[in-house]
Amino acid sequence: MKSRDHISDEQLLLRYTRGDAEAFATLVKRYERELFGFLARFLGDSTLAEDVFQETFLQVHISADSFDVSRRLKPWLFTIAANKARDALRRRFRRPAAELDAEVTAGEDNLHFIDLIPANIPPPSARIENREAADAVQSIVRRMPENLRVVLLLSYFHEFAYKEIAEILSVPLGTVKSRLHMGVKEFARRWALAGKKDTE
Repeated sequence: MKSRDHISDEQLLLRYTRGDAEAFATLVKRYERELFGFLARFLGDSTLAEDVFQETFLQVHISADSFDVSRRLKPWLFTIAANKARDALRRRFRRPAAELDAEVTAGEDNLHFIDLIPANIPPPSARIENREAADAVQSIVRRMPENLRVVLLLSYFHEFAYKEIAEILSVPLGTVKSRLHMGVKEFARRWALAGKKDTE
């Protein structure tokens, strides 16, 4: 797998469509911390986030042949994840395990999709030293309205450009900017209130 570390996301997906299952595993490994972190913050539930993480890559597996490798894969991946997460919030529905047992073509190896997904995905704040502050930030973000929360996460936590966020969420560029402005103001208000409570 080390030999694949320098390969672009797009080339990894292309290799996967040509039968290289390890290329897919490399892609999953490359995004497991960042994408799981996004989902955990957005959903506020690490168990549900792990389910949606798996569903996201299952969709990538299903749709791999239709992806245009001349485009960047990361915004497409986050588009799928955001849609799956919003569906999960609306339904709180878990996809049957049978779908995760889909067979993957990998030469002579008889692998299943679930074999390529890592277990025990690390929590999003695992590397943050000031755990108390990280928990406070996540608690505030988790309680914000969904439309503001997702824009904040994509912009500040994952550093997507406004145009990419607009593509991921299928909304106009102006909507992204206004929601981000409102989200920052709302976060600042809630952070200030939390600070006041701590000093009382």
